[in-house]
Amino acid sequence: MGGVIMGRKVSIIPKAPVGRMLMKAGAKRVSQDAVDAFTEILTEMTEKIAKRATEISKHSGRKTVHEGDVRLAAKH
Repeated sequence: MGGVIMGRKVSIIPKAPVGRMLMKAGAKRVSQDAVDAFTEILTEMTEKIAKRATEISKHSGRKTVHEGDVRLAAKH
């Protein structure tokens, strides 16, 4: 989903909240490389969940993705 602008990868997930998540989990300091890696992994995971949730809603004959679709997709 993210693109590339002037050699830099652009993420849909903002990096500042990702860094705060790591700090809230107990990290004293977080490197930019760690934030970048965590952001990349989160993006990959959320894209997979979004795709599965969309497939579930289509299989159910709906165009709208519901909360239950997302929760079910996240379990698999």
